[in-house]
Amino acid sequence: MLKEIIISIMIIVIIFSLDFLTRSYTDESIKQTTIMLDSLKEKIKNGEDSTNKNIEELIDSWWNKRKKLSYFIEHDELEKVDTNLTNLKSYIEVSDYDMAINSIDEVKYILEHIKQKNSFSLANVF
Repeated sequence: MLKEIIISIMIIVIIFSLDFLTRSYTDESIKQTTIMLDSLKEKIKNGEDSTNKNIEELIDSWWNKRKKLSYFIEHDELEKVDTNLTNLKSYIEVSDYDMAINSIDEVKYILEHIKQKNSFSLANVF
């Protein structure tokens, strides 16, 4: 009887530890990506020329994070971010800055949705 209780407690501790680690990585990845998006948005609004370089850095950074995120986040959510980042890149290449800003806002919204969806709350449990 004691053996089963100890094993059960160990399993629960492992589950909560892994949840904490995945949530921490998700939050940090989303925070860094959002900061890069905000920086890119400011550069677009100010009309700076380095936006092509910044979007490439943003996409490279996202793909590095996405590799790990894909282990524990739904692929549909990650594909939405990929699609909007691709749209953002094309808008910047054709100098359609209004649509680029709109695309940045969409990416930020999807990232926030991913963050809320993976947070541990009663609404997500039931």
